[in-house]
Amino acid sequence: MEKEMKKKIAIALLAIIGIITTVKLAVIYYNANFNPYALSSFCSVNEFIDCDGIAKTTESQFFGVPLAYWGMFLYFFILLMLFVDKLKNLKLLKFLEVFKNPMAYIASLGLVSFVISMILLCLSLFEIKKLCILCAFTYILNLLIGYIAAKDIEGSFVGAMKQSFRDFLDAIKIKKYLIAFIAVMVAAVGFLTYTTLSLKFAPQIKRQREFKEFQGKNKYQVKGNVLGDKDAKIIIYTYSDYQCPICPVHNVMMHKLAKEMKGIKIVHKNLPLDTACNSYLRHPFHDGSCIDAKYAIAAEKQGKFWEMNNLLFEKKPQTEEEILKLVKDFGFDMKKLQEDANSVETMQEISKEIDEAYKKGINGTPTTMIDNDAHIGIMTYQQFKDWAKRAGAEKR
Repeated sequence: MEKEMKKKIAIALLAIIGIITTVKLAVIYYNANFNPYALSSFCSVNEFIDCDGIAKTTESQFFGVPLAYWGMFLYFFILLMLFVDKLKNLKLLKFLEVFKNPMAYIASLGLVSFVISMILLCLSLFEIKKLCILCAFTYILNLLIGYIAAKDIEGSFVGAMKQSFRDFLDAIKIKKYLIAFIAVMVAAVGFLTYTTLSLKFAPQIKRQREFKEFQGKNKYQVKGNVLGDKDAKIIIYTYSDYQCPICPVHNVMMHKLAKEMKGIKIVHKNLPLDTACNSYLRHPFHDGSCIDAKYAIAAEKQGKFWEMNNLLFEKKPQTEEEILKLVKDFGFDMKKLQEDANSVETMQEISKEIDEAYKKGINGTPTTMIDNDAHIGIMTYQQFKDWAKRAGAEKR
């Protein structure tokens, strides 16, 4: 009896620690996805150990529900199982009598959750290429809970799984519990259908769907140096960095905007976040974006700015050699292109654009500006379109 009590206390402590951890993960998830003013969490240490980064990915939810919430439910259910023998004596909780072997359920849940945890760990390491140390901590908790619960069960984990399954079959043989089980399943399916379709708790999926059209090759690309109406009164300035990860999406959005709306012209401004030409930066960031900006300006001198612009965003070359190899069949005067890219005038133009941006308080990419109103970061296409309409643009 004393041994069983120690076992329950150990599992209870682990479950409580699990609840505290998943609550913290839920806060991180909320801040990463819903609070634009939140500071980085303590477990976002670098590019690899990055809880915030993982919280922003589509893999941080399941059926539209954050994994942190699933974890909380798991640990609360484990606590419930620990006290099921006493709780089933209460009139309102009499249905808990169907859990005849609660420790078998806990062992089974521990094993299943650990297997799922290992799948999530593989996704984290090999797909996302980031690690959430709090998530990894819960994986260990799951294994410990399962191990402790299964320790004195005949057949260990296999025996626990078999026992749980037998208990379940015995429970649904009773009509009232079968009806209750069906009702719970219907409610659960209904809730998960709602969260999956509404994406209320999963803005990452919503963003992915909204931006899907603008990923990959630019199907709205134009040729020449003008994007939009040449004599347009509404000028939309875009500050970009060719090594910026989300700028290619923004670029395609601007091309579609110019195609669908009249009375606007998109003007590109270089803001390379590269210490090779940006003196405002203290540490290396988007290496290669300076040489890209130089060749964009050089291409403009030959009337092919937007062709070069799209190519740089699509291929993201980081050296002059890579750029020259990419553009050799684009009809450029290669000698002039190389001379213009490396000229003093081109460097001065880039420095001037960088200085102008920082004077306006623009220090990130992509940034969009209409009149004196600037937005740093990316919005949905519809938001950009509505902004252009408010500025006076009309549909073509």
